[in-house]
Amino acid sequence: MSSLLPPRPGPAAPPVPAATATVPAPGTTAAPAPGTGAPAPSASASAPAASGVPAAASTRPRRPAVDWRIRFAVLSLIWGFSFLLIKVGTTGYAPLQVTFGRMAFGTAVLLAALAVRRERLPRGARVWGHTAVAAFFLNALPFSLFSYAELTISSTLAGICNATTPLWGMLLSLVALSEDRPGRRRVAGLGLGFAGVLTVLGAWQGFSGQDPAGTLMALAASASYAVGWIYVRRTLAARTESHLALSGAQLLAGTAQLTVAAALFSPLPSSFPVVPLLAVAALGALGTGVAFLLQYGLVAEVGPTTAQMVTYFIPVIATAAGVLVLGESLTWNTPVGALVVLAGAALTRPRARPARS
Repeated sequence: MSSLLPPRPGPAAPPVPAATATVPAPGTTAAPAPGTGAPAPSASASAPAASGVPAAASTRPRRPAVDWRIRFAVLSLIWGFSFLLIKVGTTGYAPLQVTFGRMAFGTAVLLAALAVRRERLPRGARVWGHTAVAAFFLNALPFSLFSYAELTISSTLAGICNATTPLWGMLLSLVALSEDRPGRRRVAGLGLGFAGVLTVLGAWQGFSGQDPAGTLMALAASASYAVGWIYVRRTLAARTESHLALSGAQLLAGTAQLTVAAALFSPLPSSFPVVPLLAVAALGALGTGVAFLLQYGLVAEVGPTTAQMVTYFIPVIATAAGVLVLGESLTWNTPVGALVVLAGAALTRPRARPARS
């Protein structure tokens, strides 16, 4: 899932996404990501378009050259394979180095997109302070935790743990967001989702075969996405800067944080193995940079509800990639538990409210 500030559809005519933060998830709470998966704030309170000029109602949006279904499938594959790329990256580099590389390559992609669109990064100490906190909870911390977790757990398990972000989001919103009180359906989804986690871990067998520390780190990474999105909703949802500019600032701040952390806690690599390096480059450029741009366009074209459905494909693809490419073992409780987690996550999503005329 995306771990950036996910886009929201903008004003009526040209598909210019609003400049506010919505969706995890996947961080966008959407997104996430790995980032990828927590629930999105309502799209009804969108901010002005990035240009600041209302679009003419008669202007028709230009149709993208590639159908949205194809881009949706590509986004699902990119994020689903992210856990495999983390696993490969950690075979040659320390976890913090993998996270630093991921952030650096992702930042380069978004800064290039800003340059092409002739947009500027946000200005002002206040907004940069908020984006730095968002970067910590949505990028630096969860990315690092997943990298450390995959030293001892499979990429399959990491991908399934990532799908618990909506569950953590609803649980934390009970405390932090007084306006977001769930009904019985969503509470049932929360219980069902965590029952799925216990099924994946084989709780009745005493969690045999699973590393407790690695599993807890992966679950903590997913919870960190939820914390980050609650913070974003409270501090950045009303900003008028373009969404791309805010996300570029977020990744830049996260890269600075990882530069310090990697320098302090990871020795410089004595060699640069090619395959892990390519995995890190793909993880950043595709899984963090290009994936955000794809999600940005999808939300603008088909809306956040449809775009967030990518969250439910990520653990499926992560499992298939881990088993088929890395040869990871798979027992019956893993796919069954993953389906239960996804069912619970689906139930925790608030029902869409009918639009008022």
